[in-house]
Parts: sequence; structure tokens; C-alpha cells
Amino acid sequence: MYLNFIKSELKKWSRDSMMGFMLIYPFIFGIIGRFFLPWIGDRTDINLDLYADLILVILTLITPITFGSILAFSILEDRDDNIFTSIRISPLSLNQFLSFRFITVLILTYFTVVFIMWFSNIGDFPIKYIFAIALLAALEAPMYGFLINAFSSNKIEGFAVMKGMGIFILFPIIALFFLDKKELFFSFAPGFWAAKSISSVIRGEGLLYLSYNQYYFIGLIYLILLNLLSYKIFTKRVEI
Repeated sequence: MYLNFIKSELKKWSRDSMMGFMLIYPFIFGIIGRFFLPWIGDRTDINLDLYADLILVILTLITPITFGSILAFSILEDRDDNIFTSIRISPLSLNQFLSFRFITVLILTYFTVVFIMWFSNIGDFPIKYIFAIALLAALEAPMYGFLINAFSSNKIEGFAVMKGMGIFILFPIIALFFLDKKELFFSFAPGFWAAKSISSVIRGEGLLYLSYNQYYFIGLIYLILLNLLSYKIFTKRVEI
């Protein structure tokens, strides 16, 4: 059942030109990191290694909100087509139906983040940390998807909400410039914990306010709670 649903979702996304673009442009970011940025560095004598964590964080954080938007627009389309009404009279519950979306987007985001971090080849990043941090980043996607849906009733409103949520990408980037407890001011941002985990691996332990394990496991718990909260807000506002 899950496999058939994933196939149908991918088929539906491939028919939408905007969805198609949003699916490929995280891969464009991987190519930028692997080829374009080193090319700029060679011609400007800029040592990109000094900004490795900043570059990798920027390339990585765009992916969850991209796939979260895909989830959001997919659900918005179903709402427009009254799919939820049809599901209510089917053997499949709405929670099961939405769990398909959650898992599909989580998996797609995870492997895309793994690809970007690995393919961009920035900061000589160990593969074991790539697999771990990709999970943190991937957990952001469903949260964005449900929140965009919670505060919009059609694709036009959804696009506006998505643009507004883009500001959440800025806070983790700003936090990279702080190495003391002031960084915690930005810890409410979902991407903060993945960003700081990336930075702690590249810069090494002892330089940041917390250790890698603290950033990672606090972030894991925080993002799980954010997903539960965003789903609750979504179901309450959409009256599921």
C-alpha cells in the first residue's frame, strides 16, 4: 500500500511544473557546492574552508522547506479536490492517509540532504555524521508542510505562507556567528540544531557553546515535539 501511494504521489508531483522545479533545485544546490563555489574560490583567492560550515548549512537548510512546501501544496490540492471527504467514507483513515505523506516526504528529504552534503564535498565531512544530521534536517520538512497548510486554505495563500517561513532559514545562519550562550537566542528555529551540529563537526569539539551530541540529541527531541505540535495545529485548523 505504501509503495503504491509513493508511486502515485511521485506521479502527481511530476505533472506539476512548480513541483518539478522544487524537486530538482536541491540537487542544483549540490552541484553549486561541488563545482561552482570552488570555481569562484579559485578565481577570487577566497579560502572557502573558512566558511565551510556556513556554506554547507545554507545548502542543506533549503531542502527541508522545499520538500515541506511540496507536502503542503499536495495536501492543499487534495483539500481543493475534497479528497479528505472521500477518505472519510473509505477504509483508510485520514491519519493513515497523512502518515503516507509524512513518511514519503521524510524519506525524500533525508536522501536529498544526504546527497547534497556528500556530493558538495565541503569541509571533508565524515559520512557517519552526514547520515545522522540528514535526519535532523529531514524532520523539518513535515513540520513546514503541516504549518503551511494550517495557515492557508489555497495554493496562493500557501505560497505566501511558504515565503514567510523562509525567514526561519536566516536564524540558524545568523547563529553560526555566535559561539557562546547568545546563540541560544536563535534555538527556536527548527534548523538551528542541524546547523550547529554541522558547525561542531567542521570546527571541532570545544569551540562551540554545546557539544555535537548535545546539539544533535536536543535537536532530535525538539524537532519530534515540533512535528507533533504542528500536526495538532494542522488537524485543529483544518478540522480533520
